[in-house]
Amino acid sequence: MSLAFYRQLLHRLHQEPVVLATVTGVKGSVPREVGAKMGICGEGRTFDTIGGGAGEAKVIRQAIAVLATDEPQSVNIDLSGTPHRETQGVCGGQMQVWLQRWVGEEAIAIAQQIVDTLESGQSLTLVTPLNAQFPYLSPHPPTSPCGFSETLQPPPLLLIVGAGHVGIQLAKVGDLLGFQIAVQDDRSQWANLDNYPQASFILTEPIVAAISKFANHTQLYAALVTRGYPYDIEALSTLLQRSIPCQYIGTIGSQKRVRQVLQALADGGFSQSQLERIYAPIGLDIGAIAPGEIAVSIGAELVLIRRGGTGRSLSQKQGATLL
Repeated sequence: MSLAFYRQLLHRLHQEPVVLATVTGVKGSVPREVGAKMGICGEGRTFDTIGGGAGEAKVIRQAIAVLATDEPQSVNIDLSGTPHRETQGVCGGQMQVWLQRWVGEEAIAIAQQIVDTLESGQSLTLVTPLNAQFPYLSPHPPTSPCGFSETLQPPPLLLIVGAGHVGIQLAKVGDLLGFQIAVQDDRSQWANLDNYPQASFILTEPIVAAISKFANHTQLYAALVTRGYPYDIEALSTLLQRSIPCQYIGTIGSQKRVRQVLQALADGGFSQSQLERIYAPIGLDIGAIAPGEIAVSIGAELVLIRRGGTGRSLSQKQGATLL
């Protein structure tokens, strides 16, 4: 689940008990994945979702009972659409959802540790014993089965190097895609909150110093949209030498500019395998020209790298049929 979810959970826990609904198992076609969560508070008030519809309504009803009794329970959501039995949908599958009440100092401490760890760019494991025992945290996944275990990852951080017109649009797209946004440019008239209201970090120090701030971040995506190739070379030289490899490094520019940058890096001692980690020119080929279009092109490539895919049109996907 996202950092935003746990921030919301922490906020609510300071005010009232919360039942945490966690999808612990799925079979067949279902609306949410294992690990998806929803918070349920008094009077059935909720935040986030495990898929909506009748299945979620069933979970909310059971969660209200858990709020009252503090007895955790498992709920089965039947989405098979099987005739002659009670089901909650026709997606075709089933979901198992674990309900547990979070309340008090222990719950607040765990939620706070989750938020602090994810904000620092680190991951951790949340273990939920499927009994009366309260969930606990571990720095590593357990070596033996002990309930439902999930590794919580920090939000991906999109570091935009270069705060010009493309960078402004890319911050909007990256924020929409769920990335935490950081912007570096030594020109404060460009790198500021007026241009980048989505940014968690505005960095006007030199490139090397800015990148070093995220030395321990495990989910760093870097998009170089600078005003000149000398800045590209400086940023790429630093990014390629990180002890924790970037999830993605892309740089904007014409084919000529890209060749100059790659040649300069090769002359500086970087290997071919290191250079092959760079996506250059950045983005997918959608015919983008305007800054907003270029930002969408880059955003599409970020999703492709993060989620996997081919980049082909879905209408051309093998096996696709029209009704």
